[in-house]
Amino acid sequence: MNALLPSPATIAALVKIGLLIGGLMTAAAYLVLVERWMAAWVQDRKGPNRVGIPLTKIRLFGLGQPLADGLKIILKEDFTPKHVDKVLYNAAPLLILATSLAIFAAIPFGSVLPPLGIPGLPDPVPFLVAPSLDVGVLWVFALSSITVYSVLLGGWASNNKYGFLGGLRSSAQLVAYEIPLGLGLLGVVLAAGSLRLDVIMSAQAQSGVWYVFAQPLGFIVFLVAAFAEAARLPFDLPEAEQELVGGYHTEYSGIKLLLFLVAEFLHMVTASFLIVIMFLGGWHFWGLTGAGDEVTWAGALIRFGVLSAKIFAVILFFMLVRWSWPRFRFDQLMNLAWKVMLPLGLANLVTVATIEEFRPQLVAALGAGPAKWLAIAAPWAVFFIGWIAAGLLTPSGTDNRPIRAHDPFDIEHELSGA
Repeated sequence: MNALLPSPATIAALVKIGLLIGGLMTAAAYLVLVERWMAAWVQDRKGPNRVGIPLTKIRLFGLGQPLADGLKIILKEDFTPKHVDKVLYNAAPLLILATSLAIFAAIPFGSVLPPLGIPGLPDPVPFLVAPSLDVGVLWVFALSSITVYSVLLGGWASNNKYGFLGGLRSSAQLVAYEIPLGLGLLGVVLAAGSLRLDVIMSAQAQSGVWYVFAQPLGFIVFLVAAFAEAARLPFDLPEAEQELVGGYHTEYSGIKLLLFLVAEFLHMVTASFLIVIMFLGGWHFWGLTGAGDEVTWAGALIRFGVLSAKIFAVILFFMLVRWSWPRFRFDQLMNLAWKVMLPLGLANLVTVATIEEFRPQLVAALGAGPAKWLAIAAPWAVFFIGWIAAGLLTPSGTDNRPIRAHDPFDIEHELSGA
């Protein structure tokens, strides 16, 4: 009988998966409420503050708004137009949501728990669904790349010109910015010597230097590329409501549209996790969290709290940028990717690779302390030189003058003297 029961490791994995999916979906719902409050604050108006407990006058600062919004969109008619490819039309939102959730299997939510002493469980227990995944960074990149196919499927299967244009713009944008996104992360992988996200956090904790300070150029390149990959303003060109009605999901409604919107929001949450883990030290904070793997229950909770606070701060930054900056033109978006982000990402990668290759010689010649500061100063020098060069050599990236298209009537106006 005992042989039919799942092992403790299987039970632990199922519990982690349940907590992960439930927590992410709940967080996405209430972060939408936070974003609406952020939009109201930026625009100097009041956000949602009335919806509370049904059949009562208790408003609870509008905390019932996500429940009302979710119930409303679930109860909406799930209409499927006759002119769509029904198989691909239905598969697109399911695919994008499944990949958005599966990404978090390799993303740690903290450090480790103290030893529990339960047979069949590793001690200490990591805050991670797939703790033995040695290619965590590749897992995240592989699944996030599938987003392109989901968006293309939705736009193509809709058989709608707005959806089709949104799919084309999305494919160009996401493919273009995956390259600088990867270049920004490669410098971190070289410095940490591992593809595991928990090891990358531990490396920053042990050295005491977050990679945002050691690789500022890589951080900026990754940050800009993360905005574009998450399709957030000022880079929300795949949707662009003022230009494409709704972009690739114009023909979607009801629960299918909800799946697209939740997946898009989870992309922003994923980007925030990666920014914090790869560049902002993860759960580490000086003088508060320590750097070793042996922690108490209080230490584990403190590390979880530090990581959560950093992620929430980055999410608020995403929201603030969305409601503060205007949308880029599409030519500016692509110029920024190929003419600015790509060269800067390559410069950062070459700089970090050179430093890591000759670090033993630097330590032997200068000592550990001077070599460490030199390894930090060199990327900062490349950072300032690179951004000055980018501003001088690619002014079109920030040129907001209207594009003057040739009008065939111009010659007639000139000839007539008008």
